[in-house]
Amino acid sequence: MSTKQRLTIRFRINEQRKNGDLIPIYVRIFVDGKKTEFVTSHSITKAQWDPRQMKVRSTAPNAQLINVYFSKLRNQIEEHFLNYAARGEKCTAKDLKNKLLGIEVNPNHKTIVEAFEYHNLKMAEKVKVGKVVKKTHTRYEITKNKVLAFMQHQYKIKDKPLQEIRLAFVTEFEHYLLTVDGLQSNTAHKYIKNLKKIMTMSVGLDWIPHNPFNSFKCSYSSPDREILTQQELDTIMNKKLFAPRLEEVRDVFIFCCYTGFAYSDIYKFERNAITIGIDGEYWLSTNRQKTGTKESVPLLPIPMEIAQRYQNHPYCVEYNKLLPVNSNQRFNAYLKEIADLCGIKKKITTHIARHTFATTVTLANGVPIETVSSMLGHSSIRTTQIYAKVVEHKVSSDMKDLREKLSGSSTNMKKVSRT
Repeated sequence: MSTKQRLTIRFRINEQRKNGDLIPIYVRIFVDGKKTEFVTSHSITKAQWDPRQMKVRSTAPNAQLINVYFSKLRNQIEEHFLNYAARGEKCTAKDLKNKLLGIEVNPNHKTIVEAFEYHNLKMAEKVKVGKVVKKTHTRYEITKNKVLAFMQHQYKIKDKPLQEIRLAFVTEFEHYLLTVDGLQSNTAHKYIKNLKKIMTMSVGLDWIPHNPFNSFKCSYSSPDREILTQQELDTIMNKKLFAPRLEEVRDVFIFCCYTGFAYSDIYKFERNAITIGIDGEYWLSTNRQKTGTKESVPLLPIPMEIAQRYQNHPYCVEYNKLLPVNSNQRFNAYLKEIADLCGIKKKITTHIARHTFATTVTLANGVPIETVSSMLGHSSIRTTQIYAKVVEHKVSSDMKDLREKLSGSSTNMKKVSRT
C-alpha cells in the first residue's frame, strides 16, 4: 500500500504559557497538513529564541544541550514516521506524538460515532424481527446525525473518543439544539435522552467507566393539547359534504376520535381486523407502531357503523383495508378543508383525534383513567394524566353551569320562604 504522506516538524515558543520571563518550547508535528503538538521540558526567554532557525541562540545558557535535544527529538519523530511507511501503514500526527511519548493507544477505545453505529446496527436487526418499530430506529439515526452536525459546528471535528467526552459536551449539545437548530425544549431533550442511552450502553460494554452525562437532567413540559368538543365533533359528523374524498376522510377521522387509534395504526388495519371479544362485543386491537405496546378498544356504535359502511368499498376490497385511508399529508390537507367548511378554527390533524378520544369521548364521560390508559396503549399512566389536566377545564365549565342552576334554585327558595 502506498502511503506518500508528508511530514513537517517545527519548534516554537508559546508566549501564552509564559511564566515570568520564561517561555516554554513546544514541538509541532504536521502530517498531511494536520497538526498536533506537545510541550518540551525546556523554557527560555524570548530574546534567546531564534524563530527563523527554530532553535536556541548560541549565546543562551545551555544552548548546545537544548539544540542537540531538539535534533534528537526530530530524528525520533522521523524514524517513527518512516517505520509506518515501511509497513505500508498511514499514520497521523497524533500517532507519532503517542509513539514518541510512549502513550499506548488502546484499540478497544471507541468513539461516539462508533457507539451510535453499533447501537443502531443492533436496533436495525431488531426491526427486521419485529422487536423494535422502524420509527424508533429512525429517531436514533436522526440523533446520530445531529450529534455529528454539533461536533462539526462546535469543535470542527467529525468524531470524538468516548474517553474524552465530558459533561460539557451534552450541555453544549443542548445549547446547539435550542439555538442553532431552533428546536423546542421538549424535542431537544428527546434527542439528549437518546444520546444518554448511547453513553449508558457504552458503560455496559466497558467502553467507558461511567456515563459523564448522568448529572444532566432532561426536563419535559406538558404542551397544550388541542381537542375537539362534543359540539364540534357533532358538527363534523352531521355536516353535509358533497365530495366523496371529503366524506371518506371525515369518516376515518371520526373513527379515530371514537377509538383513539393513531393514523399509522388505522392505516395498517385489514378488513378482518375487527374481532369478537370475551364479552361478546366487537373489539379492535393492535400493537402500537410508536411504542409496540398493545392497544385494544371495544367499538362504540359510531365507529362500528363507519367500518360496516366501507366493508365493500372498492379501495378496501382491492387493498384489503378496513378503511379508505389516504396518505398522511393529503389526509391532513383534507381535514383542514373540512374544518373550514364546518367553521371550526382549530388546526385539525390526525393526532387531534387521539387527544379527543382521551378527553371528550372517554375521560369527560366518566371512563376511569386506568381504562383510558389501557385503551390508548400507554406504557405509563403518567402519559394519560396529561389528558386528565385538559379535562379539568371541562369540569370547571360544567361546575360553572351547575353553579348558575343552583343560584337560580336558591333565588326561587328565597321567594317561596318569603311568601
